[in-house]
Amino acid sequence: MPFGAALLDDARVRFRLWAPGAKEVAVSLGTDASQLDLAMAAEQDGWFGLKTERAAAGTLYRFRIDGGSLVPDPASRAQPEDVHGPSRVVDPNAFVWEDAAWTGRPWEEAVFYELHVGTFTPEGTFAAAIPHLDRLAALGVTALELMPVADFPGTRNWGYDGVYSFAPDSSYGSPEELKSLVQAAHARGLMVFMDVVYNHFGPEGNYLHSYAPQFFTDRHQTPWGDGINYDGELSNWVRQFVIHNALYWLEEYRMDGLRLDAVHAIADDSRTDILVELAERVRAGVGRERHIHLVLENDDNAARYLQRRSDGGPRWYDAQWNDDIHHALHVLLTGERVGYYGGYSDAPARHLARCLESGFAYQGERSEFHGEPRGEPSGHLPPAAFVGFIQNHDQIGNRAFGERISRLAPPQAIRAATALLLLAPAPPLLFMGQEVGSQRLFPFFCDFGDELARLVTEGRRREFERFPEFADPESRKQIPDPNALATFQEAILHPEDWASDEGRSWWDYHRSLLALRHQEIVPRLSGMDNIDSHAEQVGHTGVSARWRLADGSVLQLAVNLGAEPQSGFPRPDGRRLFACPEAAAEALDSGTLPEWSAVCHLRTPA
Repeated sequence: MPFGAALLDDARVRFRLWAPGAKEVAVSLGTDASQLDLAMAAEQDGWFGLKTERAAAGTLYRFRIDGGSLVPDPASRAQPEDVHGPSRVVDPNAFVWEDAAWTGRPWEEAVFYELHVGTFTPEGTFAAAIPHLDRLAALGVTALELMPVADFPGTRNWGYDGVYSFAPDSSYGSPEELKSLVQAAHARGLMVFMDVVYNHFGPEGNYLHSYAPQFFTDRHQTPWGDGINYDGELSNWVRQFVIHNALYWLEEYRMDGLRLDAVHAIADDSRTDILVELAERVRAGVGRERHIHLVLENDDNAARYLQRRSDGGPRWYDAQWNDDIHHALHVLLTGERVGYYGGYSDAPARHLARCLESGFAYQGERSEFHGEPRGEPSGHLPPAAFVGFIQNHDQIGNRAFGERISRLAPPQAIRAATALLLLAPAPPLLFMGQEVGSQRLFPFFCDFGDELARLVTEGRRREFERFPEFADPESRKQIPDPNALATFQEAILHPEDWASDEGRSWWDYHRSLLALRHQEIVPRLSGMDNIDSHAEQVGHTGVSARWRLADGSVLQLAVNLGAEPQSGFPRPDGRRLFACPEAAAEALDSGTLPEWSAVCHLRTPA
């Protein structure tokens, strides 16, 4: 890795910093009480470097810019004293891996479990998550998706305000403890994905502007200010920083994949944009050695990044989070139509059917919410290119109070939608606690310094001014303060969430559906295309869908996501796999489904 601190074979440490805005740089070893400044040699393209025997694994260090301010290493592997403190030299080979036989899992086996380390357990650490892995493996989950762990300001954060992209936040544990979590997951057959943020840096603790202003550009604007410079002068090193970060998580931590956050906020006019270059580097490197999977969040619905090769494998990205299917399901389950849900409120069942048949609901049509055409044609892509969900951290936490779907829809509605989610061919995602029907809130939380904390709280409440229920300033004061400790504590899962009778009932329901998925559906997905898929709206709230699987079998799902019976469903054929409630199976034989119901059939070749 060309950035940061590296231990050399001759027992020296090599320090490198890209600082094109600085005239001179020194590495400062030790703490404020005892510092040793060593001048670094100027190199080409704004680089400064030094090799010294005066540092070793565990040494604390910072960089002194132009004889004045001290800044942490932007490629720090560890920040033991948070974002304003010194970086620590880490020996990446100190951890002894014992999972050499692990080569990952094929994409068609993916069942995601999105997990926020700080709230998954009362302890909120990497180590504390390990005892829960057996339970998740038994549930039928095959992939942990960690919300970002890159070092962020304070002791609590969603993770999307990270400023040190290579350093696991010390409040969660050490780099070695994160590696232990990954290794323990692999031992149980679980893949591990890291959520990474390449569209911005957090607002506190980012010192890049002071010595590398070329990291940013005012030619592109984002919700967080100037865009990251992926396509201007000296952008090569910015691109390399991000690409090496992706390779770092996949190689040094043996992650099985990455989820790239909000790539629609990345502006890059290069002929080969950063998303394509990153994916090609991954595919040509560690992706040749084991199963590596790349997932996008992209509000633009840019299907081009999901292209398949002639053998059916992904050219660049395996899949995208499919917000469209979530939004259509949410309108059906809750009746909500404000904000972006308004774009699905005209015919939510029709939008759902299009998602099931051909990926996106919006494939170039005008979106009233966005005010312009949105998306690209996606019907040529297989269902494997679209990750489905009925909730995730965004769709819960972007609500004013952070309510889960369990607080917004009747249980029987959620059961029907869960059957659709877990039995459809697309890879499904569960948000932590969903498997036990948790009703705990997951509000937006952070831990900024005083002035920034005030601005964030005010900004958070202003976001909801356009909603009728928050038009009155007094009503907005009821929205939780993101910086308050109590807001964070609301989100923490507790052992009783799994121990209650209701929790066990929901867990058994998810487990039975996932067992059915792994036994009957997953073995038939490898190599599946989208040549023979069809879905249609039935009545106002019903959808009938069928897919021809890779072995020629036909999977059929019929759902009614409404409080009234719906008629007009085609008669199913093949073997019934599942019905919720049981009476729905007999009703479907006559073309009707009762309220909040789902039935699944599989017809195998003769």
